Amino acid sequence: MNFLLSPIKGALGVASALALGVFMTSAGIAEPQPELAIGSKAPLADVLMMNVNGTQMSLNTAAGPNGLLVVFSCNTCPFVVGNGEKSDGWEGRYNETGRFAKENGVAMVLVNSNEAKRDNHDSMDAMKAHAKDNNYGMPYLLDANHQLADAFGALKTPHVYLFDGDMNLVYRGSIDDNVSDADAVSARYVQDAITAVANGKPVGVAETKAIGCSIKRVSK
Repeated sequence: MNFLLSPIKGALGVASALALGVFMTSAGIAEPQPELAIGSKAPLADVLMMNVNGTQMSLNTAAGPNGLLVVFSCNTCPFVVGNGEKSDGWEGRYNETGRFAKENGVAMVLVNSNEAKRDNHDSMDAMKAHAKDNNYGMPYLLDANHQLADAFGALKTPHVYLFDGDMNLVYRGSIDDNVSDADAVSARYVQDAITAVANGKPVGVAETKAIGCSIKRVSK
């Protein structure tokens, strides 16, 4: 759950903010960390997560020689799977992105952090079926209790994070600039960032806005 607060002025505003904080803590609302800053090391990089093929892997074991692309995803969000004739969704570009990454020494993993939907749409069985139906060419990992998403400060599906060969964050945001129409894309943020990393150059556009559905967290 996210709260957007306007600037608070005066003692009454401060007291209200403190009261809200107490309420949030007592209610056990799950809140992610602030979004991972560019240049940060990948957090929880040694934590094992279950893949849809029955194996376990961590971010460190999944990474390629030039880095790792982490995409927080799910099985139902229209920004991922599309919305009929209204929008292609980004999922149809996952395999193309994964192949491009691999050609440049970067591995790619999908991470499902929708803990609030584990009993149905985002269960491991549903993830397995979804990966098979969409012929995923990369690991699809279950982030138990959304601990990785929380550590990243990830909020959306899809939400993209690219790490270089030293597992430092060099890009975060969206895959490209057009979720609705793959043929109308004019800025390929992730591919441009991967190209820069593979050539040992700074990423030109290091941050874009992640657009998608909220990650479905549970109370802690």
